[in-house]
Amino acid sequence: QGQLVESGGGLVETGGSLRLSCTASGFTFSNYAASWYRQTTGKERELVANINTAGLRTNYGAGVRGRFTISRDNDKNIVYLQMNNLEPEDTATYYCNADGPFGVAAPRHLEYWGQGTQVTVSS
Repeated sequence: QGQLVESGGGLVETGGSLRLSCTASGFTFSNYAASWYRQTTGKERELVANINTAGLRTNYGAGVRGRFTISRDNDKNIVYLQMNNLEPEDTATYYCNADGPFGVAAPRHLEYWGQGTQVTVSS
């Protein structure tokens, strides 16, 4: 059974940095695209960033472009989200997502979610 576990959240002051990590297990992570989403109470979950299987293509939400960087290490089965110049508006629960597989034959498409990690940015 596939699993994603996030870590690295916490409390930081405006302008500070955090690096989130998401460790995958139970499936071939390198065949899955990976994404970070965030959600605050009463709002829909929004895409923060995603990265393709090889880590060569990335995409960012408009509110984080230029401040956040997504990367992955397929040898370690980890996807990262480096968050710099944090703002109070970045306060949310951040979720890791993996979907696929891509590039291999598979009976069906699968999607995995982590349990979330809280990021709080104080003003």
